[in-house]
Amino acid sequence: MRNNRLRALLKEGKPTVGTHLLSTWPGIVEVLGQTGEYDYVELVGEYAPYDLYALENFARAAELHGMSAMLKVDQQPRTFLAQRALGSGFDSILFADVRTVTEADECVRIVRAETPDRGGIHGAGMRRNVGYVREPGSADFVRWLDDAVVVLMIEKKGAVENLEEILSLKGVDMLQFGPADYSISIGIPGQWNDAKVREAERRTIDLALEAGVRPRAEVGTLDDAKRYIDLGVRDFCIGTDVIILSDYWKRTGDGLRKALGV
Repeated sequence: MRNNRLRALLKEGKPTVGTHLLSTWPGIVEVLGQTGEYDYVELVGEYAPYDLYALENFARAAELHGMSAMLKVDQQPRTFLAQRALGSGFDSILFADVRTVTEADECVRIVRAETPDRGGIHGAGMRRNVGYVREPGSADFVRWLDDAVVVLMIEKKGAVENLEEILSLKGVDMLQFGPADYSISIGIPGQWNDAKVREAERRTIDLALEAGVRPRAEVGTLDDAKRYIDLGVRDFCIGTDVIILSDYWKRTGDGLRKALGV
């Protein structure tokens, strides 16, 4: 079974850089990999259409260029989506909509093997990550699940209130603050820059760093990243394919129309 690049970088204490895709076309993953600039690619499955075949092809394309693949999964059905993604070759899972320490623990258990000492609920499977037939239920398979990276969205009022308990769990590797959902959950939808939202984000980053859990920041530009770097963040997911395309089409379309006088 192949090595997990994202896990290796986390173990070495090195920064990590990823990007978001809503497209499942493997060609886009390959074009991204050809740049040589990204450690992993996140398929934002919470917002994107995909099927089980797409998961396998997405993971294959990432592997061709030595990248890890992350899937962001909806709050339900967490177990099915996460375990099928892992079986397809994804080696990290971002869980959305966590609210309590019980839910956070469930996310970790979904990923880890069901052994007496690990306490997970992931059993053997004849899927792509074990060569379909070669290593189902092997010791290597269990170790591979140990290396799978567990990332939690801290985007609900409850998650922020229960953050210290969540951070005390063994097996949580990274956290990602979500200002959009958090602003909704405290009754000020869309006010991402409100002092309450900024304070919750800063608290999430500070407590994660204190607990030895890596805080990740989602940014759109290099300028956006500077504030997080100053706060001690070293893990970033920058850019989203649909936003990149939308911004380009708007900017160039507008420019050409002005040049044409229309």
